[in-house]
Amino acid sequence: MLLDALLLQLGYNATLVAIGAALLGTAAGITGTFLFLRKRALVSDAVSHATLPGVCIAFLLMAFAGGDGRNLAGLLAGSAVSAGIGLWCMNWLTRNTRLAEDAAIGAVLSVFFGFGIVLLTVIQTLGVGRQAGLEGFLLGSTAGMLYSDAVVIAAGGAVTLFLVLLTRRPMTLVAFDPEYAAARGLPVDRIDMLMMGLVMAVTVVGLKIVGLILIVALLIIPAVTARFWTERSEYVVLLAGLFGGVAAYLGAALSASAPNLPTGPLIVLVSFALFALSLFLAPNRGVLAAVLRHMRFQRRVHLRQGLLALAQGQTIYESLTLRLLRRADLVRADGVATGKGKARAAKALRDEQRWEVVRSDVTQEAAAALYDGLRDIETVLTRDQIQEIDRRIGGPREVAS
Repeated sequence: MLLDALLLQLGYNATLVAIGAALLGTAAGITGTFLFLRKRALVSDAVSHATLPGVCIAFLLMAFAGGDGRNLAGLLAGSAVSAGIGLWCMNWLTRNTRLAEDAAIGAVLSVFFGFGIVLLTVIQTLGVGRQAGLEGFLLGSTAGMLYSDAVVIAAGGAVTLFLVLLTRRPMTLVAFDPEYAAARGLPVDRIDMLMMGLVMAVTVVGLKIVGLILIVALLIIPAVTARFWTERSEYVVLLAGLFGGVAAYLGAALSASAPNLPTGPLIVLVSFALFALSLFLAPNRGVLAAVLRHMRFQRRVHLRQGLLALAQGQTIYESLTLRLLRRADLVRADGVATGKGKARAAKALRDEQRWEVVRSDVTQEAAAALYDGLRDIETVLTRDQIQEIDRRIGGPREVAS
């Protein structure tokens, strides 16, 4: 069943949902990246919650006008107006009052969402239009999606991606360093508003599939996931779009193969699964990579300390140190240094004496700052500098048997 869903073999509606969700996930991942890099992730939460009053008011207007109250284009238009008002209110509060941005976000989010819930309750009691299922905009509802609905979602996602493509460079610059962008003459406030507008567009487009409560996850989680895999902003953008599209497609396929499971929450759960895998398996920033780096560092420290102990004729009691030395053929099973071990130990002790000279010389302050107890001195000083130090400290000591 799942394989049929992945191959788009479960019927017309399931195919529409999967393709629409994939387009939405790609647009959300790419757009959310700039919000994440700008450190304004909570703004998307305020924008998404501010859409609910617009959905309800648009439904009432269309119903009382004698039209279909659940026309998707009309509902999305209403949510866009409401989200725009919410975004304007948040910016006004931030600029014209002493409220910090997080406080303004909390105020806008709670007031608009509370107003929307009141309107939703009123709609349910009025008995006008086709209000059944309108609450699906909270968590998303793909049941009975029409071709026209899929076209609206696909067109909205495509326009958003096109705008991101046109403005990616100034938005990236503002996201990383708004002060430098302003010094370059870029209109930072306008670019910020454009960024928020794109987030609003993705939020509005995603109401039908993911819902206003969960759309923030589709905006932020793919960007956070992509950040684990690369340090370059352009790759983060591309990977976030890929992760968002894959998560949305897989979530829609899972929902189609198990019709009793909601699409929006499944998309978010798949997105979180990709995040968890990246958290643990990413090659540079993942937990596993960090653990392996720590283990390698620990082995280097034990090996270094073991060599210094051999050079000074001290007995080694630490079992890990002994294992590492034996594995490197530096000591025998009885703990006595091999010929190779004596040479390495003498070199380690010699390097420590050299580093002491470097650290006591004020003219070598830059080189001394690189000392960490593990770095080879040959990677810091030239051969002539090392020979000069050796003349000052005398000949090397032999390691006792």
